[in-house]
Amino acid sequence: MALADITGGTRNEEGIAAALPRLAGRFGARFQTGAAIRAQHAHTTTYIPAQLPDGVVFVENADEVKAVVSLCAELKVPVIPFGTGSSLEGQVNAPNGGISIDFSNMKRVLEVNAEDLDCTVEPGITREELNVYLRDTGLFFPIDPGANASIGGMTSTRASGTNAVRYGTMKDNVLAVTAVTATGEEIRTARRARKSSAGYDLTRLFVGAEGTLGVLTSITLRLQGIPSVIAGGICGFPTLKDACNAVIMTIQLGIPVARIELVNTLQIKACNAYSGLTLPEQPTLFVEFHGNEDSVRLQSEEFGAIAAECGGGTFQWSADAEERAKLWKARHNVYWSAKALRPGWEAIATDVCVPISRLADCVAETEVDIEEHGLLAPIVGHAGDGNFHVSLVFDDKDPAHVTEVEAFVGRLNARALAMDGTCTGEHGIGQGKQAFLPGELGGTVQLMRQIKQALDPDNILNPGKIFSTLSGN
Repeated sequence: MALADITGGTRNEEGIAAALPRLAGRFGARFQTGAAIRAQHAHTTTYIPAQLPDGVVFVENADEVKAVVSLCAELKVPVIPFGTGSSLEGQVNAPNGGISIDFSNMKRVLEVNAEDLDCTVEPGITREELNVYLRDTGLFFPIDPGANASIGGMTSTRASGTNAVRYGTMKDNVLAVTAVTATGEEIRTARRARKSSAGYDLTRLFVGAEGTLGVLTSITLRLQGIPSVIAGGICGFPTLKDACNAVIMTIQLGIPVARIELVNTLQIKACNAYSGLTLPEQPTLFVEFHGNEDSVRLQSEEFGAIAAECGGGTFQWSADAEERAKLWKARHNVYWSAKALRPGWEAIATDVCVPISRLADCVAETEVDIEEHGLLAPIVGHAGDGNFHVSLVFDDKDPAHVTEVEAFVGRLNARALAMDGTCTGEHGIGQGKQAFLPGELGGTVQLMRQIKQALDPDNILNPGKIFSTLSGN
């Protein structure tokens, strides 16, 4: 993708020059302009070139966020929220320069309401840090995108992950947010009640907005009780389509599986080499059930019967925490294991999502596409909700190879859209998926632009994300 395709407007040299000394005066050592710090806040795990901010401010509370945004609004300087930098579609890039707001010092748990199964946190806390904090309450936050992402970043990209088939995505688990708008005002989108008919559902508007409508300062989350028994295991299949059919039957029969992950043969090979496993090199499902001893045993037996009907081998399951942790750690490390298949090459992870009934077709056609074009591209998927990922390993120094990868991503997205799916199940649009959004939503993209224009007329909030400008296609 050419740099010209991912700009968010024009650079305001005068405003940026005025902002830097004022921020330095206000924040002192917590405002940094060094090249290394700025580069860390623009890194991207795609082939999109990094676009550095002009400065990074490490905020510590909501009042400081309001101060930064108010100053940048006055000078018409972009602000780019930054959590942990684990987003996959260039969401933290600064195409017009500006100020990166780093939330690593805003990690407080503001409130836990154990009786109501909810909590309110600052945006910089990561999901693992939150669950460590909650452990003694008997509650946990279930959304697990793999990376130890910040809650603010997960909210902004409408993240999901391995547990989404049972617990939903961020849109299902965020009850309310507070956010600083483009005027520097902090707003609250909802109360803690589990349902409301009070006007527009602004919470859902901010969940998935990628920081383009406001900068989050707190998030109120739905929590779950920690299951008394967690059991999981693996099952191999002759073909990827057989494995997908087992997933489809499991979901259609209403078995309350907590996680059901699809891993193709090449990715199993990579996991064995990188994570020290000895799994049979064949399409495999990683499955997990949550409940009590009786329900977990029943669910495992029902899944085993489905797997056998679809040609799978014996479903090997266990409630041993250490055994499960080793398997899921390997699953979470698939990006790094894919990169290790060809040292010196880069890797990008792209995702699509289709209706569950079309999953087998979409994955099978994608495997054929990969083979016909000679690509190195393992497949994994949160198969229970029709979402799967392709990790493309490529020579980023070879323009022809980069072009081949871009062409494959285009075909993959077209295939998903043709099956009434989406170009991204959980990574978000950012910069990398912008070309596919009009094909998915048509004129609705212009409505999004109108909302952006109404809330951020000077285009200072994370410009160049979701759509490149405030007009056009």
